[in-house]
This record gives sequence, structure tokens and C-alpha cells, in this order.
Amino acid sequence: MTAHGRSNVQHDVVIVGGGPAASFTALFLLQQGIRPLIVERESFPRFHIGESLTGEVGGILRDLGLEAELAARRFPIKHGVTVYGAKGTNTFWVPVMRRHHDGDLTSTTTWQVRRDEFDQFLLETAVARGASLVKGDADGVLRDAGAVCGVRVKTAEGPREVRCRILVDASGQKTFLANQGVTGPKLRGTYEKQVGIFSRVTGAVRDPGDAEGNTLIFYQEKHHWAWFIPISDTETSIGVVVPGEHFSRSGKSLEEFLEWKLRHLNPALTARLETITFTEPVRTASNYSYQVKDFTGPGFVCVGDSHRFTDPIFSFGVFFSANEAKLAAAAIRDVLADATERSADPFAGYEATCDFGQQVIQDVIDFFWEYPLAFQMMAHKSHKGEITDCFAGRVYPAHQPSEAVLTMRRMLQRVRTPRAVPEPVGAGSHPALSAR
Repeated sequence: MTAHGRSNVQHDVVIVGGGPAASFTALFLLQQGIRPLIVERESFPRFHIGESLTGEVGGILRDLGLEAELAARRFPIKHGVTVYGAKGTNTFWVPVMRRHHDGDLTSTTTWQVRRDEFDQFLLETAVARGASLVKGDADGVLRDAGAVCGVRVKTAEGPREVRCRILVDASGQKTFLANQGVTGPKLRGTYEKQVGIFSRVTGAVRDPGDAEGNTLIFYQEKHHWAWFIPISDTETSIGVVVPGEHFSRSGKSLEEFLEWKLRHLNPALTARLETITFTEPVRTASNYSYQVKDFTGPGFVCVGDSHRFTDPIFSFGVFFSANEAKLAAAAIRDVLADATERSADPFAGYEATCDFGQQVIQDVIDFFWEYPLAFQMMAHKSHKGEITDCFAGRVYPAHQPSEAVLTMRRMLQRVRTPRAVPEPVGAGSHPALSAR
């Protein structure tokens, strides 16, 4: 280490953040023979809401050799998702299924996890397999002829400058590079005026037998819904999402509002909560829908929530972190091998693929809210396999756009009509909700 915290060591890859996007990126880079340095300011375990994992995430965890450890931790097994209509009836069921190479669907499972334990496990696994970890707060970027070439880090020992060939922003909803002005601006999304209010309980009535670990979603009306996610043998994560104005007008405290909504949002939910005991404080988060444009460039790439988050209803947060981590690791390998990291945008292909998948999910969620009955009909009858693909996370060009997604886009009038440009997020706004 030289004066003023500068180091002559240059890392191939530095990752800002220590959540799933960071850990998955590190694990996939290690498979490529690249040993990254992770910079994380928080101590683990830390509280984080959720999480219900999609089928594709379950497959990735198995591919990474983590199934035995997840089983040993007794995370609930998820076979699928049941969505309840407004009166507690008209349900539809989406099973967790995978596709064989011949295209046939077959049943599989994934997990429900406590994010505090899951996030710590992933980070420790990445370090055990060869990643380095620095505890500190990334507070600025280093540049060389306009390209990103490192990061400034505040540590307990003092400030450091950490140089690298590629900087990965996996900071989640802190959106480190967007806040630094490296990417395009952070733009408000369709769902940014909602609020989530949530806690954990014991005593909730789950489905019997193998179905006890399944996700339940309860619909009331547009943008009013609740989740029910078993996260251990005894605890269930429950929460409601409503427009922020609806909560403000109620005049109720967080605790009062949650208890009120759990009694009145959906009768099928109320029936499951007659003898519950709260095991955590009631928490809230809001302003969680946003998008960052131009999230790759010379020397940098964003993964997961650091560039986009839409709506937590169908649990795609960790899915995008895991899949984009895999895509980013492959792109980083190629860029480093070709020594092209200082070209105009060596990650343009990665960014286009990420945007493709994110837009598929944006359309699916928007269609669910705009046309719930049509969505139910497609999930039940006309497009069961294709809706299952969407819920599982098969949203990239190998599988999409399917006829189901094309139908949704036609009804949303998005086949030929460009989407409106979202409104920029104001300075100091930090979207925080990542409910699953």
C-alpha cells in the first residue's frame, strides 16, 4: 500500500455490494478462473425481506453445487405459486417446472429462503471458493481517459483506492454507479408510488402436505395485493402492497394498517391468519420501481437491482441477480481475454440481453394488473406452459417472445408503440423495497 491509501495492485474485477447479485457474480467469475474482490460495507447477517426463489434460480443453485447445503438449512421446498382472486376464489396455480432439451416440461422444485441467512451463506461460499472480501463503503469511482478503472473505498483503516480492469455494480437498490453519474439517470418506474408493509408470523395456516412451502398471492384490486411466503418450518413472511396514498389516507400506524389489511384484503388470506403471532417488527418500504439506462460501458457493468427493479409480486429480484450474474461473468471473461475493456462499450450485448429479459417481465406484470381475468385464463387454459415459463424465469431470447408474451404486448398496445420514457428519479431518492 502506498501513500494516501493507493495500491499498486490492479484487480481484474472488483464487485461493489455483498448481496446475491455480488455473490452470484463472484461464484460465476470463479468458475471462469477469475478471482474477484468484493467490497461490502454491511456486516452479515443483515435483515432483508423475502425471499421466494423462482424455478430457474433453483436450477442455478443446483448447478453451483449448493443443493445439499440448502437442504441442510431446512429451507422450505416450493412447488409453485397459487394466486387468489379478489373474493378468495378463482385461483390459478403455476407449478415450478423445468424444460428438457427436447422442450418438454417436467416438475421440479425450488426454495423459499430467509434472506438474512441466504445472503450470508452465498457470500461466505464465494469467499470460501476464492473471492476476496473488503469491508468498506464504496464512495467514488476512479477513471482513466473516461473509462472506469477502480473505486474509492472508506474502510476502518482509512480511505483506499482499489484499481481494477472491470468494476461490477452489484449494490442493489443503492444503485452505486447511477448515484455516481457513471450510468444513465435513474428513472421512475410504473410502480414507484406504492408502499409495502410487512412482518413475519407464526401460526399461519399453510397448505397441507408437500404444498406447505408454496407461495400464495392474494389479489384485491389493481395494485392492492398481499404475499404469504413460508420461510422456515414455523415462520411465514406476510405483507401487503398498496398505493402509498391509500396508506396515508388511512391515518393508521404501520401495525394498525397491516392488521387491518390482513383482515380485509382477501377472505382467503384472513382465514389463514386467525391465530398468528408476530415475530418481527412491522416494517415498511416504498418507491421501489425504477430503471437505469446505459448501465454498462468502458470498465463497468451493473447486475440485478443496481440497474432495474419493477414490482415484487412474482419474486423476480433474486432471479435477475442470478441470471444477470451468469451473463455478466461470461461477458467479463470474454472482454478480459480480448483486452477490450476500454472500448466504447464492451458489454453492449450483455446490456441488450438484460433489457430483453427485464422487458418480458415488465410486460407480464403490467398485463397481470391491466387484464387480470385474461391473465388467469391464459395461466389456466390457453397458454399454461408459456405462463409457467415466465414464472420460472425463462425470459431470454431462447424462449421469448412466446405467443403468450406477444398476446400480452398486443393487448397492452406495445407491439409497435414505444414505451413512454419514465420520469427521472429526483436527487437523494433511494428506492428500498425488494419484497418477494
